[in-house]
Amino acid sequence: PIRARAHGPVPSSLRPRVVASAMIVATTTQAVALGGARSVLRGRHLPSNRGSSRVIQKAPAVKPRRNAVVTSASAIGTNLTTWLLRQEMERKIDGELAVVLSSVSIACKRIASLVQKAGISGMTGAAGAVNVQGEDQKKLDVVSNEIFCEVLRTSGRTGVIASEEEDTPVAVEETYNGNYVVVFDPLDGSSNIDAAVSTGSIFGIYSSDQSCVPDWGADDEGVVQEKCITNVCQPGNNLLAAGYCMYSSSTILVLTVGHGVYGFTLDPSIGEFVMSHEDVKVPEKGKIYSFNEGNYVNWEPGLKEYMDALKKGGHTEDGKPYSARYIGSLVGDFHRTMLYGGIYGYPGDAKNANGKLRLLYECAPMSFIAEQAGGMGSTGRGRVLDIRPEEVHQRVPFYTGSREEVQYLESFLQEA
Repeated sequence: PIRARAHGPVPSSLRPRVVASAMIVATTTQAVALGGARSVLRGRHLPSNRGSSRVIQKAPAVKPRRNAVVTSASAIGTNLTTWLLRQEMERKIDGELAVVLSSVSIACKRIASLVQKAGISGMTGAAGAVNVQGEDQKKLDVVSNEIFCEVLRTSGRTGVIASEEEDTPVAVEETYNGNYVVVFDPLDGSSNIDAAVSTGSIFGIYSSDQSCVPDWGADDEGVVQEKCITNVCQPGNNLLAAGYCMYSSSTILVLTVGHGVYGFTLDPSIGEFVMSHEDVKVPEKGKIYSFNEGNYVNWEPGLKEYMDALKKGGHTEDGKPYSARYIGSLVGDFHRTMLYGGIYGYPGDAKNANGKLRLLYECAPMSFIAEQAGGMGSTGRGRVLDIRPEEVHQRVPFYTGSREEVQYLESFLQEA
């Protein structure tokens, strides 16, 4: 037998045995500490050096505490690229859609950079043209539209793209053609650019309707255009993904692929979107309304009654009036409503019976996001996502936000 020395180092002849013993002890300690490892190895035969096997006995089950709460690991801090890969691994999206969403994020980064430098790079002011809606285009409207079109065409995954700034949808050249239809408002709230107020981009992604795929070999461009329009005019229920990017004190990309709503904040130090809002839920109710009351005199009677009721406490009947918050940018007002609750509305009036918001580029994508977060998107008389567009630039009245608040508004308009 070898006796331990009272003093002095371990002889070199014995060091291999000591090191091997230490490794065995360390390995045993790790196996005991990692309870998860035991569950993997239970009942399995582990081969020994002599060719025989031994069985690891099942450890007695440990009863959890009565008040113990099991929580899943938070994804806060995960970058967008990693998150998209996880969605693909979980079969919530395919690789093609992941590429499209990644391309959209690149467009948002480029636009965010331009918005931040607009005041010192000559990008403020009007571009001297009007879009198909008859609205004056800002310089950044034009540039933002070009950026979105460029990244989506070169992604190789889109077949048709439709923009609020374009007269008609555009078929992507066959060389770059893909399976998805992307609709977008490249820069919502552009009238606020000169005042450095919040602006944003909105987008929605549909699957291509194979019965309406444009025929790029057709001699008649009208045939291609007609197929594009039919491909784009799908109800919001067909949306595969939707989102918006808000350019404000920080740049925030909020999106859904039909499995909850997630927000990513752009970290300028690494140039990457990082998750900052996980599984966003709209509060069931909230005492904030966001309407342009300057048009009150032109509203229908039911809407006027609703607005008067809010100033007396609304459906809570506590006498405390709702608070008014209105930025004039759909993305900014919607984002606040998502986080704090309440209702946003852009109604029709005597001048514009259907309001001014476009169904395809704004109302449907935002309604999809709202519903995925537990809220609602309504025309005041029906669900926005159920509407099949009759034309590309169709407008509809739009109300969205907390479920109870939207239902309360509908009670006034449906009775009218």
